[in-house]
Amino acid sequence: MNVTLYGVRGSLATPGPLTARYGGNTSCVGLTGADGSVVVLDAGTGIRPLALELPKGLTRVDVLLTHLHMDHILGLGFFGPLYDPRMEVHIWGPASATLSLEGRLRRYLSPPLFPVMLRDVPCRLELHHVVRGPVPIGGFLVTAGRVCHPGPTVGYRIETGTASLAYLPDHEPALGARRFPLEPEWTSGFDLARGVDLLLHDAQYTREEYPRHVGWGHSTIHDALAFARLAGVKHLVPFHHDPGREDAALEAAVETAVRDVHPEFSVTPAAEGARFELG
Repeated sequence: MNVTLYGVRGSLATPGPLTARYGGNTSCVGLTGADGSVVVLDAGTGIRPLALELPKGLTRVDVLLTHLHMDHILGLGFFGPLYDPRMEVHIWGPASATLSLEGRLRRYLSPPLFPVMLRDVPCRLELHHVVRGPVPIGGFLVTAGRVCHPGPTVGYRIETGTASLAYLPDHEPALGARRFPLEPEWTSGFDLARGVDLLLHDAQYTREEYPRHVGWGHSTIHDALAFARLAGVKHLVPFHHDPGREDAALEAAVETAVRDVHPEFSVTPAAEGARFELG
């Protein structure tokens, strides 16, 4: 499984030195299986450069949405395969209690927010409500699960015969856990992340910032490390960086958390263009 990061911010960052090393695009990750199948995790602004790197001759791509907050779907209307009649595009995501996935996406892909309506894209488009799984998608086995974040939100566990990844970009595991991080059965997302080779996890706040944002659905860097330890992961990639955090401040915040927690696993802050080969 090849993993490439195309967008790692929580919302659009200011262009320029602020994003020089880590990038300013919003959440989007590309996965390529050994059989050449492609799965895209979220459709933030990073999905546009991802589309430019898709293999020639690819006829199907699957997009797995964790939720429909704007920073996670903002790039969908600019995703090249939607406008290619040779392409089969499958979009997976959670429904709400009142609207289907199609009904929710149509609110964005229609005037006045966007000039092209969802029903008019020329690709062969299929929409799917996510189920708990596991579900085979291309060369991957995908398991979805509800996680702690405002609105209908899921995280994903993605496996092949030799590798595993968990993707929880918007997640507040400390909220609602009676004694976080001591009780896995009370911790949101634990089953999705347990023992994975690579965990991409929300790390938007520092410990000092978090008291002003409890319940907003995001994690501290320290809590991301604690969650990774609880789940027994092999490699943590802190993800969904605060859009206003400059590179040096981001690195310092991660270094402080690592120094405090002393993790027994690797920690690599998410950066656009980073690639990981699993299995």
